Amino acid sequence: MAKAIMVQGTMSNAGKSLLAAGLCRIFKQDGYRVAPFKSQNMALNSFITEDGLEMGRAQVMQAEAAGIRPSVLMNPILLKPTNDVGSQVIVNGEVLGTMSARDYFKYKKTLVPDVMKAYNALAAENDIIVIEGAGSPAEINLKDEDIVNMGMAKMAKAPVLLVGDIDRGGVFAQLIGTVELLEDDEKAMVKGLIINKFRGDKTILDPGVVMLEERSGIPVVGVAPYLDIQVEDEDSLTERFDRKQEAGVIDIAVVRTPRISNFTDFNPFESIPGVSLRYVKHPRDLHSPDMIILPGTKNTMGDLIWMRESGMEAAVLKEASRGKLIFGVCGGYQMLGETLSDPHGVENGGSMKGMGLLPMETVFAEKKTRTRVQGHFGQLSGVFAPLSGAEIEGYEIHMGESILKENAGTATKITDSVSGKKKEEGAFAGNVCGTYIHGVFDKEASAEAIIRVIGEKKGIDVENMTGVDFAAFKEQQYDILAAELRKHLDMKKIYEILENGITEEE
Repeated sequence: MAKAIMVQGTMSNAGKSLLAAGLCRIFKQDGYRVAPFKSQNMALNSFITEDGLEMGRAQVMQAEAAGIRPSVLMNPILLKPTNDVGSQVIVNGEVLGTMSARDYFKYKKTLVPDVMKAYNALAAENDIIVIEGAGSPAEINLKDEDIVNMGMAKMAKAPVLLVGDIDRGGVFAQLIGTVELLEDDEKAMVKGLIINKFRGDKTILDPGVVMLEERSGIPVVGVAPYLDIQVEDEDSLTERFDRKQEAGVIDIAVVRTPRISNFTDFNPFESIPGVSLRYVKHPRDLHSPDMIILPGTKNTMGDLIWMRESGMEAAVLKEASRGKLIFGVCGGYQMLGETLSDPHGVENGGSMKGMGLLPMETVFAEKKTRTRVQGHFGQLSGVFAPLSGAEIEGYEIHMGESILKENAGTATKITDSVSGKKKEEGAFAGNVCGTYIHGVFDKEASAEAIIRVIGEKKGIDVENMTGVDFAAFKEQQYDILAAELRKHLDMKKIYEILENGITEEE
């Protein structure tokens, strides 16, 4: 069985996911078979595996760092919030149902066998498991029913590295306060402290590190710098939404709906020189982009209501009437149609008018479509002609089916990687296009084709605005992450902690 080490944080966004990914990369580079694990993840950014099962993207990112294929074993429980007090509960990649927060809190201990079955299966195939916690282990109202922080550490007998975020201040209070709120047996499992996201002269911090070790009785195994690494981040914690960015030569605006999901679909544009990718929440910030993207959402009808009430729909329709490119993905694609019907109450129930930019109707089904696909854009005409034939590889994850009308063109020709069936999917009409495929721009050819579409429309030369092989780009980023962490973490001590594990007394 594999040895385990767990990364917990003093709070959300302390940097656990990135540090866990970095450790996965380091262990891989050092010749070990390593896999990530998080018993329970709450996220709207999800992923479909090769066998058609759903998991959180943070563990996908960590699996990429570890150099292995993503598996639902790495994330047996995924919670996808449907509103402020409830979530869709996904267990072993399959939808269990939708529960209120209170009902799930009572229910989750029954999922411990599923968690341990997944963990043990991973541990049997690997040398090291890097486990990630969630939030803080010191939430005293939640500790009795915990299955993701110290509860998971105990089940896996995993020594814990506790991470604090110095960038937001109060890191010493974070770390010492968290340790003090732990029970004695939990405190004994914390074998190392990490100060994360440090900027500046470390020698000024050194006296504080000494005092931290004296007060806590736990060694500080690293002061990790603030890293600008271009890998996927947790959807609810991303800093992408708050960036203030000037419009580039080509300006792309993504509408930031309240339940936005899988915004990682658009990360490839961030690596193209001269392209600005902005996330826009208010109509006043939309300005006049070259292309507006309506992203995926956990609740299409609810977010379309928000679009109407906020004035964002009117702003998008105005830009569409001026000939600006509009592109929808998954839920955003559904919004672009003429009607949305929900006969089974999957979302809001009833029917509502769509934005009317694509001649199609969407009906929500009770069964979720989950599959991986590959193929290419079809023979598109008009402004989207440069997209024709561009390669696509991604996945579908949606509850609805869209039926095109006669005056809509089909956008893509793809093969379902799970069933092997060939199909046509998506739609385009005039300056509007949409698809159900997440990851539609991950292939270099597709991202570059969109840039050509915009360049030809604007009459500018985009020959030098080339994209990158996004998979190769991410590999480079994981190597940079590992190299930086090797400089700032005491890897000898971390290996020692990993090797010694947890004694029976602890």
